[in-house]
Amino acid sequence: MSNHEQHETEQKPVKRGGMSRRQFLSYTLGGAGAFMAAGMSLPMIRFAVDPILTKKAKGTWIKVVEESKLTTEPQEFKFKIHQIDGWYVSDPELTAWISKDDKGNPFALSPICKHLGCTIGWNTEKNEEYVCPCHGAHYTKDGKNLVVAPKPLDEYDLKVDKGWIYLGPVKANTRV
Repeated sequence: MSNHEQHETEQKPVKRGGMSRRQFLSYTLGGAGAFMAAGMSLPMIRFAVDPILTKKAKGTWIKVVEESKLTTEPQEFKFKIHQIDGWYVSDPELTAWISKDDKGNPFALSPICKHLGCTIGWNTEKNEEYVCPCHGAHYTKDGKNLVVAPKPLDEYDLKVDKGWIYLGPVKANTRV
């Protein structure tokens, strides 16, 4: 073996098993950075998902009108509800058309047209029907759809307690 060859073999770095200092530093800083990023992002994710995780409260009954004031002719009554939508709290004013049927039982219909969501009116064309001013949908006194609208008007849950009419959530019309 020549001097030159012997000199080359002596200067080769020794290979060690395991991790180098540079890899250790990269893994340590990367892990610490990921841990800090997760610590910052988890509260934001929780804030975004929180309304989905909260339990829904049962619907409340809203006192609207005295039963003695109802007739067989539909009347428009306005009432306010308290609602929480995500983080937004509001008290919107809603409307219901309330009347009595032929047997004297009260019922309440939603004023929202099932065609495109406009607000209907009672007897605006002097034809004893609910009429939508937007596209001409017509409904009977019980909320049955006659023309244009694909479904009957929705109905409010209704209960009578101590002479007062209470309205609950909107449901599909059970009268038609």
